[in-house]
Amino acid sequence: MSTVAGVVLVVAIVAAGLIAGLFYSYAVSVMPGLARADDHTFVTAMRQINIAIVNGWFLLTFLGAPLLAAAAVVLDLVAGGRRALPWLIAGCALLLAMILISAAKNIPMNNALERGTAGLAELRARFETSWVRWNLLRAFVSTGGFACLLAGWLVRGTG
Repeated sequence: MSTVAGVVLVVAIVAAGLIAGLFYSYAVSVMPGLARADDHTFVTAMRQINIAIVNGWFLLTFLGAPLLAAAAVVLDLVAGGRRALPWLIAGCALLLAMILISAAKNIPMNNALERGTAGLAELRARFETSWVRWNLLRAFVSTGGFACLLAGWLVRGTG
């Protein structure tokens, strides 16, 4: 593996691990904690979180993980590597799925919660259960993407 390809793959793995960890954290702590809160606290907290999360660090990992995974695929192809390629492609595909789930489901729900003018209980009822389910799927696919990239690194490193 070339030095550049190796660095790109390691950075892709780190970015994928960070974004998978973020979604995992929501699944096992943030959302269960907010589930215990009253409607006002829940809606207000989610609105503030949705504003705060749109920052450079989040975007670097959220968009960077699949882009770096795609670069790792290309660099592996250019180098003629084949052992790691299936793992890298799978990792890239899973990280792209994470983006698609976010774009199709979680982000529109975040926007609807932000714009919503109904009562707090109704806003929460429209949002919470569905958002939690889709986030859990994001956690699974991003963790799968991380695991596949790591497997690709291990296979590539041993060959």
